Amino acid sequence: MTLIKNICCIGAGFVGGPTMAVMASKCPDLFFHVVDINKKRIEAWNNKDLSKLPVFEPGLKEIITRTRNKNLFFSNEIKNAVESADIIFISVNTPTKTRGLGAGKSSDLKWVEACARQVAEFSKGDTIVVEKSTLPVRTAEVIQKILNSLDSESQGDTDIKNFSVLSNPEFLAEGTAIEDLENPDRVLIGGEDKSAMLLLSQIYENWIPKEKILFTNIWSSELAKLTSNAFLAQRVSSINSISAICEVTGANIKEVSRAIGRDSRIGSKFLDSGPGFGGSCFKKDILNLVYLAEYFGLEEVAKFWEEVVNINNWHQKRIAKIVVKKLFGSISQKKIVILGFAFKANTNDTRESAAIRICKDLIEEGAELVIHDPKVNPLQIEIDLEMKQFTEIKNESIDNSNKNYGSWTFSNHLNIFDNAHAVLVLTEWEDYKNIKWFNVQKKMAKPAWVFDSRSIVDVDLVKESGINLWCLGDGSSKDEISYF
Repeated sequence: MTLIKNICCIGAGFVGGPTMAVMASKCPDLFFHVVDINKKRIEAWNNKDLSKLPVFEPGLKEIITRTRNKNLFFSNEIKNAVESADIIFISVNTPTKTRGLGAGKSSDLKWVEACARQVAEFSKGDTIVVEKSTLPVRTAEVIQKILNSLDSESQGDTDIKNFSVLSNPEFLAEGTAIEDLENPDRVLIGGEDKSAMLLLSQIYENWIPKEKILFTNIWSSELAKLTSNAFLAQRVSSINSISAICEVTGANIKEVSRAIGRDSRIGSKFLDSGPGFGGSCFKKDILNLVYLAEYFGLEEVAKFWEEVVNINNWHQKRIAKIVVKKLFGSISQKKIVILGFAFKANTNDTRESAAIRICKDLIEEGAELVIHDPKVNPLQIEIDLEMKQFTEIKNESIDNSNKNYGSWTFSNHLNIFDNAHAVLVLTEWEDYKNIKWFNVQKKMAKPAWVFDSRSIVDVDLVKESGINLWCLGDGSSKDEISYF
């Protein structure tokens, strides 16, 4: 194969859609077809109202406007897209298995396997198959076996197919995905077929310097992705564990983070304390690493990485317990405003969001939550919380006439503080930095509390308004805090 013209991406989610959009914008002479079995998702990608795209990322709407239906296409026509493709990216979900061998740790590869079977059935001629999903080590071997076995059964004398499987993991941070795609730290291409690797590299070279494109064997590429996420998650758990020490010693996590971040050997990134890591990759990838270590009998390695997840879980439950303690040991029938449900700002993704665990714990204690998030669909919150008492509040005022024990409602307005006993900040949206706390305190039940797990509120304004304030990692009120 010497010419690449048509590129197919199977999977139109948080990775596939934005990645192909950026590629289409940088490679106007190539054609990109993003396909998915989910009809509603494809309809959303094709919606004329760009505010209804299924993925929210700063800068994505502008790119979609320039490329959609020009050299970027979204459809459910998987067969047609695969048939014409020179390169096929597999970018489907790989959730953690919930049952069977490896349940709770290893990835469920059913969608990857289904993609491989579709590629084997529909593709023609020479095809490069690229792993884009985050996958366990040696998944490429599984894909190659499926492609070869199904092809040998179906191909005739005139239908000769050749497959080259490559690993090209994504290193995107949601909320900055477009910037990460346009100006990445590195592009990793793993494989055994050097010519296929160079062809994929040529696409990236349209906007990425050659020195940023790294070539490895395919197993190193797969493991590098898992390890990158594990290292980042480890930093989050590490700084959050130190935030707890700050609170009982009188230290301040912001000052500690700034001090250690100045060490050139450590650096300042991922040293902001928060309610715990979330998103689709961190927990899943660490557990994959744990499963891999256990499989090869490396028990000490497995325990080391599993503790990163354990600390994260403990930290999330710690926040809910502090809220209960501060509100006199009971939050039954007390209204608590939750600011933010996405796992981080500038995304509508709630997968593994700390807000899910914290909100469930508060509801279990009997709280009446009012949840606000500027980008998350309330239907997604309903799924995440697995509760049926879902109500979307559309008016400026809150209807408190029908209160259920341990319930939640959603509001798309920020005028939601009437009779609230507490406000809990869980996502660092810019809107929450500009709240007029003097006005808010007039509406809240007394004594009122603000719990800031993101360290984004104006501390002086909150305190001057007369609202009690707890900030994650701030030990200034250590004598008043009881720990569990």
